[in-house]
Amino acid sequence: MGNANAKGNSLSNLGNSLNLVALYRRYAHDITIATEAILANKLKSMLTALGIIFGVAAVISMLAIGNGAQREILEQMKMVGVNNIIVNSIFEAKDTETTDESNGNSQKQKFSPGLTLGDLEAITRIIPSVKRISPEISLNSFVQYNGVRMPAKIMGVSNDYFSLYSLPLNEGVFFDNYHEEHGIPVCVIGANIKTKFFSTVNPIGKYIKFGSVWLRVIGVLSKSEVALTGFENSGINVYNDNVYVPAKSMLLRYQNRALVNAKRVSESSTSVRGFGFMFAFGGSTESQAPKNYHQLDRIIIQVSETEDISTTSEILSRMMLRRHSEVKDFEITVPELLLKQQQRTKDIFNIVLGAIASISLIVGGIGIMNIMFASVMERIKEIGTRLAIGAKKADIIAQFLSEAVLISVSGGLIGVILGIILSMLITHFAGILTVVSPLSVIIAFGVSAAVGVIFGLSPAKRAAEKDPIESLRYE
Repeated sequence: MGNANAKGNSLSNLGNSLNLVALYRRYAHDITIATEAILANKLKSMLTALGIIFGVAAVISMLAIGNGAQREILEQMKMVGVNNIIVNSIFEAKDTETTDESNGNSQKQKFSPGLTLGDLEAITRIIPSVKRISPEISLNSFVQYNGVRMPAKIMGVSNDYFSLYSLPLNEGVFFDNYHEEHGIPVCVIGANIKTKFFSTVNPIGKYIKFGSVWLRVIGVLSKSEVALTGFENSGINVYNDNVYVPAKSMLLRYQNRALVNAKRVSESSTSVRGFGFMFAFGGSTESQAPKNYHQLDRIIIQVSETEDISTTSEILSRMMLRRHSEVKDFEITVPELLLKQQQRTKDIFNIVLGAIASISLIVGGIGIMNIMFASVMERIKEIGTRLAIGAKKADIIAQFLSEAVLISVSGGLIGVILGIILSMLITHFAGILTVVSPLSVIIAFGVSAAVGVIFGLSPAKRAAEKDPIESLRYE
């Protein structure tokens, strides 16, 4: 009994397998007929696929532009540092008189010492959420070495500055505590300065001249390829052309505007004392006193957690106002938030571009549907002949649906290649970063295939519903 059941199951499985093979061969034959029909009408098929080709190419290139913009934003976010807050100095006239029009009295503006190292020390001491902090003092001039010079910016910073902005070191070392505490004339240089002066030699240990001071090179930063145009005022620097020195070296050997500011308040300050700290490039302090009275150009603060940014900014604003006698001569910004706002704007723009590009796919699908309807009308006799010799309605549907899908899929493949080429051309000629992701290719190609199925189904059903007798009589 058991053997009989086993034999029956084997025969049943064999029958099912044969049925599947027959079904496969049947629909393979339908697809073959569809392929032959497409090849017999190459020009019409190519014109039908144009909408899909350009639609897929447009979608891929637009998504590539969006991906490139997103990558730039992410790189910029790395460069501005995570959870950073920037306190920028604002220049204002000081010691001027203002008139109260209501009673005619004149009042003297409150004095503010500007951004100083004292502010930095107070922030470190009072605000517990601060993880890293660095001053920044900048000065533009020329770097010289072996009779060659180039314009550059020198920046007085602390060692935390390189961690704040995630600046990678290519060779050498950063500042140590001894360099920072004693104002030693050492520097870390950007990649462009190394390329200009030390293309064939190791710069570590060499001396370069910035202004009137010789600086020993102890480190070289890796080259940055990220564009940050428009964010320089928020404390973001492209550091390839910069020379970095310890902040105290900057104050001792180049400029200390706080001493000039103090002199404006107390005329008893001696010119010798001012000269001792203000000999950036020679000359007297009196004639070269800058309008900028801030000792520091900005203070960069990094908080421990992202959630602390808003609270820390508010506390920082109140504390700085108290320290500056309620004079608003500073501005607090969060570059990461500015970049995120820019990213949201670009995301909306990319969605609009993608939607516009997708319209091309819809138009292409409508074109396929129209051509397939016309093809049904042209091939009524063929449909009647197939139905008369035993073809089922499912075979007719499979044939015409296969034609629509094959046209859309082949158009999708050509569109993918064209989209990748177009993205490369955009990067090469327009200078816009494009990134073609596998996901965008899969989405575009998948949509093109879906368009073939959706817009090819109705004409295929129309063909299958034809009466074979009437179809054979059709002229």
